[in-house]
Amino acid sequence: MTQHSLTVSDLAAGYSDRLVLDHLALDIPANGITAIVGANACGKSTLLRVMSRLLSPRSGQVLLDGKSIHSMPPRQLARTLGLLPQSPIAPEGITVADLVSRGRHPHQGILSRWTHADDEAVAAALEATKTFDLAERAVDELSGGQRQRVWIAMALAQQTDLLLLDEPTTFLDISHQVEVLDLLTDLNKTRGTTIVMVLHDLNLAARYADYLVAMTDGRIHAAGSPNEILTEDTVQTVFGLQSRIIPDPTSGRPLMLPIGRHGMIHK
Repeated sequence: MTQHSLTVSDLAAGYSDRLVLDHLALDIPANGITAIVGANACGKSTLLRVMSRLLSPRSGQVLLDGKSIHSMPPRQLARTLGLLPQSPIAPEGITVADLVSRGRHPHQGILSRWTHADDEAVAAALEATKTFDLAERAVDELSGGQRQRVWIAMALAQQTDLLLLDEPTTFLDISHQVEVLDLLTDLNKTRGTTIVMVLHDLNLAARYADYLVAMTDGRIHAAGSPNEILTEDTVQTVFGLQSRIIPDPTSGRPLMLPIGRHGMIHK
């Protein structure tokens, strides 16, 4: 089990004249599952983009094993840190197998050839995401849920020690959401993969994550275990929502029940 440190230090970032992240600091627990939660436009996806080097910070830095990711060679970084961005776009006409195979590019040198290990990594990723039967289909012919599972397969084929996922359950029905989160949990437990994901569903985040990061207005409001973070006060501050927190009868983790305008708890 390889252990890596991933640290965000005094980070400020944004787009054009708009500052989104404001002097943010965060240490990602190694070999655990971290879920980033918060209201829309609070900076969750921007944080993940900076952590994966898709976006350069205005100040501060992201450190991988003590080194700035923005000074590392791209291929070297991609062997350690993988990303599934929000709403990725596949090249027109590409097949599922070809797209998933692109996850192996960081492991290919200029003169190196495709190996049996590459075949095995792609096959395992297709099998794990239940997309093996789609291998010869064009990605643009698939449903939204099927495409999302194919993108997850590509990220798995990369076989990195750290994996960042921006809303990996988007477009998936509840059964496939649970399947994907179960898959990520298995990956974490069997390989020790450090997983950081943005999730909208607070209850799924609390059930599957070891560590929750609650964001508001480009800052971290609170970070810690689900029992520490998922409280009625945090839900009110971060989402502007009244709620009741009870123990999840299945997992024992905290379960959030939102309260509607008429004082009713919506289950």
